[in-house]
Amino acid sequence: MKKKRHNYTAEEKVTVLKRHLVDKIPVSDICDQYNLQPTVFYRWQKEFFENGAAAFNNSKSLQEKRKEQQIQALEKKIQTKNEVLSELMEEHVKLKKSLGEL
Repeated sequence: MKKKRHNYTAEEKVTVLKRHLVDKIPVSDICDQYNLQPTVFYRWQKEFFENGAAAFNNSKSLQEKRKEQQIQALEKKIQTKNEVLSELMEEHVKLKKSLGEL
């Protein structure tokens, strides 16, 4: 009979790894408890350490989000100024036409 495959979320994977790394529970016990193959556990551990720097890049993404918001605000400001300028130019042309200068 086949075992039912379980897809673990990222949070579950971190919990499993934490139990070994922090709580010092042996890998064999963790694998038995979660019905994991040890190779799966060690693959998760390798991925965790290879991608660990991403956890500290959160401040960069926050700065990038702020920059994006600032860029959007400035673009909106430019668009508003262009609209006002267009209206003023239109009025200017109408005045010149009414005065017979065009």
